[in-house]
Amino acid sequence: MSINNKYILAIDLGTSGPKVALASTQGEIVGYEFEPTRVILLPNGGAEQNPDDWWDAIKKAAARLLAKRLVAIDDIVAISCTTQWSGTVAVDRAGKHLMNAIIWMDARGAPYVQQITRGLIQVQGFGIAKLLTWLRLTGGIPTHSGKDPIAHILYIKNELPEIYRATVKFLEPKDYLNLRLTGKCAASYDSIALHWLTDNRHIANVVYDARLLRMSGVEREKLPELKRAVDMLGAIKPEVAAELGLREDVQVVMGTPDVHSAAIGSGAVRDYEAHLYLGTSSWLACHVPFKKTDVTHNMASLPAAIPNRYLLSNEQETAGACLNFLRDNLLYPDDELTTQPKPADALQILDRIAERVSAGSDKVIFAPWLYGERSPIDDSLARAALFNVSLKTTRAHLIRAVFEGVAFNSRWLLGCVEQFVKGRVDAINLVGGGAQSNIWCQIHADVLNRTIRQVKDPILANVRGAAFLATVALGYLAFDDIPRRIQIAQTFEPNPQHRKLYDELFTEFVNIYRNNRQMFVRLNRVG
Repeated sequence: MSINNKYILAIDLGTSGPKVALASTQGEIVGYEFEPTRVILLPNGGAEQNPDDWWDAIKKAAARLLAKRLVAIDDIVAISCTTQWSGTVAVDRAGKHLMNAIIWMDARGAPYVQQITRGLIQVQGFGIAKLLTWLRLTGGIPTHSGKDPIAHILYIKNELPEIYRATVKFLEPKDYLNLRLTGKCAASYDSIALHWLTDNRHIANVVYDARLLRMSGVEREKLPELKRAVDMLGAIKPEVAAELGLREDVQVVMGTPDVHSAAIGSGAVRDYEAHLYLGTSSWLACHVPFKKTDVTHNMASLPAAIPNRYLLSNEQETAGACLNFLRDNLLYPDDELTTQPKPADALQILDRIAERVSAGSDKVIFAPWLYGERSPIDDSLARAALFNVSLKTTRAHLIRAVFEGVAFNSRWLLGCVEQFVKGRVDAINLVGGGAQSNIWCQIHADVLNRTIRQVKDPILANVRGAAFLATVALGYLAFDDIPRRIQIAQTFEPNPQHRKLYDELFTEFVNIYRNNRQMFVRLNRVG
């Protein structure tokens, strides 16, 4: 089998929709297509998507991609999926979903997580005995924000009991796609981690733990079997091969969630090499050789897609979503004041406007917590705001302040990451849709005071990572080969002239949260 003419069909199911790409076994992306999907926002913190929408979008994108005839169909040897993490799909015995998928933004399970994590003696709202057990076995504990899959499952159990009883397996989005592809139910060591039901102290043999299952009240039989991310799940079903236009012997790799695939696709695969993902949400992650937890800042090293390794995991809830909010809700809403249609290049226009404004946005500060926050604070009730607005504030100031506010949150997280690894992160590989913005790259370099390396084709980091995972699983490459195959488009160095100003504004950014968190509770708590 020649390594020069074999390809991977890589699928990256993000919140906004799937990218479907073709990649060579050396990691080169030869083409891709994107198809949007909708998010359904519901009262009391609900956030769902229809799994049929996922599947239809994947088929449409794959059909357009394969119709380009970029490669011979016979040369496509495997499929590798990466998806949004921390979601839940309830499926019946036939493998059909019983309701919409509950996605990572959903907080309706918060009261039930708080019930199972309480105790007689409490620390930060967690029963100390339960906290110590969860931390020792899993590296974390179900977050009180209610956005982990265990919270989704408990929400279904308590408020949708008929669906709970009918559910044969609860699956992460990635594992649901694999079920659609192969008819087989399994989760990978990395995808299952946020259920907080596995003992991952022995990273080569992650297993469900009876104590955690008992404390959570979830039955083991409703959870999938466990495999490594690099394991082969099996061949695609004949009917799926016909739907997608592929050979019936195409193999499906277990795959990995988006946080893990971005780490691989960014090229930061060695220990302590960091990447910052700027997408709808954001995270700052690196591989580490140890298991550790920072409960205060809601971050932990959890099983990585790379066998026998851990990945420092955290998440900022809204990053690129802040720019989308600015564009869709404030600048170009569908109302009587909007006299012109939203331009297709609206985000690029925001880039140009932000670039014209002086650093610091005349000291206007944007707090980016549009949907609460997970890291470095775990607070589902926090909300966004613009501070220090005056009569001389212009629209341009507000636009740049949104860019800077997301970067301030990244800096807050960076300090916690460096405490976690006990060392300075000198350079950061930047990926995700937000990394296409040169001005946002420079703002991050200035605010974080770190070198930012803009990875070439940053929006393809996840599909590239999924493809690399498959090439390693198939034996074409080793993980250590990957950094040499990642190209850096530009490098952004901090501007020392902005140091004092951004240090001042960052201090006030943190104070904004500390001074207002009780107000967030009063305004946003349910009931």
